Amino acid sequence: MIFALSKALSQNISIKGKAHQSYAGKVIKAFTVTDNITGINQREDQDTIGADGYFELAMHSEDTKPVHLRIDNVVAKLYVQPDFIYGVTIPELDQNMNYNNDAELYVNIGIIGNDSTELNALIFDYEGQFNNLFGTADSRFLSRPVMFKRADSLKKICDKRYEKIANAYFKTYVEYSIASINASVSRGENYLINGYIINKPILYHHHDYMQFFNTCFSGYVKAVASTRKGQSLFNIINVKQDYNTLVGFLKEDKFLKQDSIRELVIIKNLWDFYFSPDFDQAAVKNIVSQLNVQTANKEHKRITSTMITYFNKMQPGSLAPGFTARTKDGTMGTLASYKGRWVYLNFFATTNTESLKEMPKIMALKKKFGDKVSFISICVDDSLKAYKDYLRTNPKQDWAIWFNDERSLSKTAKDNYFVTGSEAYFLVNNFGYLAQSPALSPSKGIENKFNLLFKSGKKKTKTGIR
Repeated sequence: MIFALSKALSQNISIKGKAHQSYAGKVIKAFTVTDNITGINQREDQDTIGADGYFELAMHSEDTKPVHLRIDNVVAKLYVQPDFIYGVTIPELDQNMNYNNDAELYVNIGIIGNDSTELNALIFDYEGQFNNLFGTADSRFLSRPVMFKRADSLKKICDKRYEKIANAYFKTYVEYSIASINASVSRGENYLINGYIINKPILYHHHDYMQFFNTCFSGYVKAVASTRKGQSLFNIINVKQDYNTLVGFLKEDKFLKQDSIRELVIIKNLWDFYFSPDFDQAAVKNIVSQLNVQTANKEHKRITSTMITYFNKMQPGSLAPGFTARTKDGTMGTLASYKGRWVYLNFFATTNTESLKEMPKIMALKKKFGDKVSFISICVDDSLKAYKDYLRTNPKQDWAIWFNDERSLSKTAKDNYFVTGSEAYFLVNNFGYLAQSPALSPSKGIENKFNLLFKSGKKKTKTGIR
């Protein structure tokens, strides 16, 4: 049987399923979020459900994460791990309910297989323990002290029940699910932040940890500002528009002394400020751009890059900005000349060692997908000589490697794509729209995206058959 503990190749995740016959002919889509701060959805794959209910989806991930499977407004949630193949079932909607609106309708997914140690099975089991304590009718009328006691009881039950479970993601899931219960009944900042955040690693890719983090620090910067005399938060953001001043303003807060926590709290709150009428969106965008350039934290750079693409309306589905750049032979090349082709666009600098590590991988991708995808690399060096030296020392890199900073241009490719550092990736589809923005780098799985885009042949496997 297709089973959740089967292995896939190259960080691939396969979801092979059987939906109820009422969904036949409909499109099922798999979504994840780009990060756990912005929560922006990204579509991983889609398939049309067959007459027999069969569908097959695939995605790439280096992390365990929740995936939402959507059929119109029907939603099923599945936690997936890298290199796993999942067999799932999606049940029929309850016909006794009223579905005459556009609200999301959640259904419980079924997992094919009977391993009680699989992550989804463990989560289902935990939810049963949770419901035993909090799912009763009298829970609505419980006092805070009683809620605290029940949360503590749930922890004791789980510590004993799952003591032999080795799945680290699940252990953290339980810990921060219980932490969120305590947060929901305002157990106190000292208890929550000191107990679950301070002096612990930030788990950027753990959905439930980050939900708790966001709950703890939502509105936090405003709350700190309300206790300070002197310059106001609104002056720092709307008038001064200065990231370093904001850091200095928050540096002495008792919970923000650790650089990585303080910076992530600032990122979280700036994202919220962008949608608040109290703050100027252009000012927030300016500060996020400053943070993106200055941060040495790769996760923070990734999150703020996503924010910048959103601010600049560079989300997937938007028209890809055109650009002109200097080619290897000194003429001017344009994105428009690639009309009708998929284009993988990357920005790099000869002084950025991380971006240079990706170039041989792009060469391998070109060899494999060159008949389906065009590759354009934009060198953002200040020096034309450095660009020419790079071309001379890398003659085997035979795709379009262009120079960004041509004097005749009023706006460069880097300007048009709002690239704030010296490394970025974008995928443009054959209709000229952004398919991924920002896109995965070669080392982060863009090859798997290409495999999904250009897969051929009909599906031959069936749910329950290896």
